[in-house]
Amino acid sequence: MFAHGTARFRSRFGLLGGLVLGLLWLAMGCHPARVISPDAPLSTPSPNTSRYRPSATLTATPTYTPTPTRPKPSPTPSPTPSATTPPDITLLFTGNIVPARCVQAATEARGDNPDYLYAQVADRIRAADVAIGVLNAALSDYPPMTGCRPTFVLVGRSYHADALARAGFDVINVATNHIKNCGLLDCGDRAFLDTLRNLRQAGLQVVGAGETLDQALEPLVLTVKGVRIALVALGYIEPRAYAGPDTPGIGVLTEANLHEAMARARATHPDIIIAMPHWGPEYDPQPDYLQRHFARLWVQAGADVVVGNHAHVVQGVELIEHVPVFYSLGNFMFDQDWSEATQQGVILELRLRGSRVWGWRFWPTVTEGDGTVRWANEAEAQAILQRMRAVSRPRQLVPLTPGQWVVLGESDDAIR
Repeated sequence: MFAHGTARFRSRFGLLGGLVLGLLWLAMGCHPARVISPDAPLSTPSPNTSRYRPSATLTATPTYTPTPTRPKPSPTPSPTPSATTPPDITLLFTGNIVPARCVQAATEARGDNPDYLYAQVADRIRAADVAIGVLNAALSDYPPMTGCRPTFVLVGRSYHADALARAGFDVINVATNHIKNCGLLDCGDRAFLDTLRNLRQAGLQVVGAGETLDQALEPLVLTVKGVRIALVALGYIEPRAYAGPDTPGIGVLTEANLHEAMARARATHPDIIIAMPHWGPEYDPQPDYLQRHFARLWVQAGADVVVGNHAHVVQGVELIEHVPVFYSLGNFMFDQDWSEATQQGVILELRLRGSRVWGWRFWPTVTEGDGTVRWANEAEAQAILQRMRAVSRPRQLVPLTPGQWVVLGESDDAIR
């Protein structure tokens, strides 16, 4: 188990653990990370009709919690693993999800049934122990829909929340810049609060926002197979989305709020802390100075993984003090079909082994103009992974084969 009480919150192993991990390190050739072959093909995964969710339960809940009216089925409890056999836990992360504009119009044309959006990739989402999406639009039936036209009014109907739940998502990060862009001066807060309520009524858990800033800074803590995972989400792009002392919104990413949110996360005594910032410029594959600055602050404050978003294109991966930082996963579902880069993204599959990060792999995806998400073909997948690899430090953190595992070694040396 990680111990987050030291100055750098990195003291993770005792003498015995150090000896065992040292032998593993030598066996791996003394490399801090290695790549192994994928255990699944590039083609669409085989159907999996089960909705298996091993014991992912909320243990620290934001204050604003309406009673769900459309809950997901209760997950099947998993047997408690023995102390000598740490459980493997799969966490899945996507890029931006924007069920608005042309996506909303296409959904209406299909009889208000949005399930087509995720049908081709839902099996993999459902297979994860916890699937986490990033919502970058309001979900409310109050404001009028815009139709399929260029606009910054990004709002979709409430039924998109149920579609996310049916697709297999468990947690939705709403600390994003367009979460209050409903297009009417008097509906920003109303549509935003509708969004939180609709997500929760669909059985989804929410992180990164609340009725006040105090609520927005609260971590979401999940217990999965006996492992406590704290999620923290903040964003700094759009001031109109920020929560205040008495106003609803997202947790704004400042140095002070970062340290406060991380202190709250550490106070829950988690085994793993995952930071999810909404940051950086749009359409640039290179992380900027501010992203790298905050990435280092997240790590120094005790984050074990950093998974960022906002750029609408994929960005690279970096190790900071042996902590993986994924700067942007690109678009997962959006109508931005005016460039290949904005149609492309990756699903990040992160594997924990007990209370440590074991490794990760990427599944490249493409989103069409009507929002349909599909698996990237071989040429598209190569292009996506090549772009990520070119801006990663070191490059081998992004294999060029979809589904190929990167295994994090035990060295504490930072790779910069």
